[in-house]
Amino acid sequence: VSPGAAPAARPAMPLPESPFRSPALAALDAAARALLAPGFWALNQLLDLRPTTAERRRRRQSPCGWCRGCAAWALAGPVLAVLLLLSLPVTALGLLLWLPLQAARSPFVYQHTAAAAPAKPWDLRQRRTFTFLSANLCLLPSGLAKFSNLGQTPQRAADIARRLVPAAPDPDKLPPPLSESFPPDADILCLQEVFDAAAATCLRRRLGRVFPHIISEVGTGGLCRGRLRLLGSGLFLASRFPVLAAAFHSFPNGAREDAMADKGLLLVQVLLGSARHRRVVGYIGCTHLQAPAGDGAVREAQLTLALRWLQQFQQEQEQSGDVVAFDVLCGDLNFDNCSRADQLNQRHQLFKVYQDPCRRAPGQDEPWAIGGTAPPPSPARGTVGLQVVARTLSSPSGRRQFLAGPILTSGQPDATFPGPWRGRRLDYVVFRPPPMTPLSPQDVAAVSFITRLAMCSDHLPVALSLHVVPGAP
Repeated sequence: VSPGAAPAARPAMPLPESPFRSPALAALDAAARALLAPGFWALNQLLDLRPTTAERRRRRQSPCGWCRGCAAWALAGPVLAVLLLLSLPVTALGLLLWLPLQAARSPFVYQHTAAAAPAKPWDLRQRRTFTFLSANLCLLPSGLAKFSNLGQTPQRAADIARRLVPAAPDPDKLPPPLSESFPPDADILCLQEVFDAAAATCLRRRLGRVFPHIISEVGTGGLCRGRLRLLGSGLFLASRFPVLAAAFHSFPNGAREDAMADKGLLLVQVLLGSARHRRVVGYIGCTHLQAPAGDGAVREAQLTLALRWLQQFQQEQEQSGDVVAFDVLCGDLNFDNCSRADQLNQRHQLFKVYQDPCRRAPGQDEPWAIGGTAPPPSPARGTVGLQVVARTLSSPSGRRQFLAGPILTSGQPDATFPGPWRGRRLDYVVFRPPPMTPLSPQDVAAVSFITRLAMCSDHLPVALSLHVVPGAP
C-alpha cells in the first residue's frame, strides 16, 4: 500500500441538492405545505397539551402548578379543537395538492458545505481509525414526541445539534464503554427519527460546520401500496468524507402506526483516499426498523431486505480495483439481544454476515454492553428520557431504574427474566469484515454507549471505532 491523496469526488450521478428538480414543482410543494400548516399547527398544539413526566414534576413543585395546568387544558383545548375543525377544508385542499407531488420528489437531499474542514489526509501506510455514531433523536413534532415522554422539539434539536458537534480529538484516548461525551473523532453520524423539518434544518446548519457532507430529508410521503405516508424515514447522515453515491429503499411492509412513516434503508458510498491509483471507499447503511414489540415477523422481512439491498448497492457502485476499507450498518433495529420475545430477530442471517461487537451469541451480549432505551414514563420516576449520568448506569440498580428491560411479545415487561439486567439494546453499529485487501484486517478499537443526550432523547447513542490496518500489498 502506498500513500495517496484522495482524488476528486465525482459521484456516478449528481446527488440532489433540493427535493424537486423543477422550480415549478418546488413552488407547488411550498403552496401545499402552506395550506397544510394551519391544521398541522392546531393538531400539534393540541397534542402538546399532554404533559411529560418532567412537566408534571415541575407543576407539583410550583405553587398552583396543577391549577394552571388544568386551566390550560380547559381553555386551550377547546379553542385548539375548534381551530382544527375550521382548518379541515384548507387541510384537505393542501393534502390533495401535496399527495401527487410526492411521486416527483427526490428520496433524499444532499448538502455539501465547502467551508467545513475536510477529513485529514490518510497516509495509507499507517493504521487509520474510523468512528461511527448511531443515535435515535426522537425529533418528532412536539405533540407526537410527548408520546415518548419528550417535548419541546425545537429546543431539544438546538441542544442536540450543539452536543453532537465533536470537540478537538485526543488521538491517545479511547472512550470507555459507558461515556458521558461523544467521541471527538467521529467520522460518520447516522441519526434516526429526525422527522421534524425545523429540527432537520437546525442539525444541517450546526453539523455542516464540521461535517461537509450531509444527507437529509430521506424518504417521501404520499400514497404507497394503498397506504398514506405522512412522514419521511427520519434518517439523517453526516460524513467527513465525500459522498460518491447514495440510495434509499423503502420497506414495503410497514404496519399500523409505523406505516405512516416511510421507514427504510439509506445507503451511502464514501471516498476515503487512493492506493496505487485505486479508489479506497467505505460503505454505510442507516436504517430504522418496525417498532411494535409483536411485529418480529415484519422486522425479519425488513432485515432480509436490508441485507439484500446492502449487497446490491455495493455491486452496483463497485469499480474495478476498488479497495473497501469498511462496510458498516447503523440504526435502531427495534429488537434486543436479551428478550425472549425477540428470538426470531436475534438469529437472523444478517448477524452471520455482519459482526456485532456487543454480542457473544443469539440472546447473549458481552458483559460490558448495556441497553439504551428508557422505560415507559412513570410519575414516580420523575424523568424525561434518560436523565441519568454514566455513574448511575454503571450500577445494576441504576440500570434497572432508568433503562427498559426485557419484554414479552405483548410488549409488557418480562417478570421472569433471569438477569443480569442490562437494558434493551435496540441501537446497533455492526460491520462486515472485508475480504483480504491491501487494507485488511479490521480491529474493533472501542465501543461506547453515550449519556451525552440525557434529557434530549429516549435512546442512548452508540459509537463504534474500527482500526483499519494495512495488510500485505
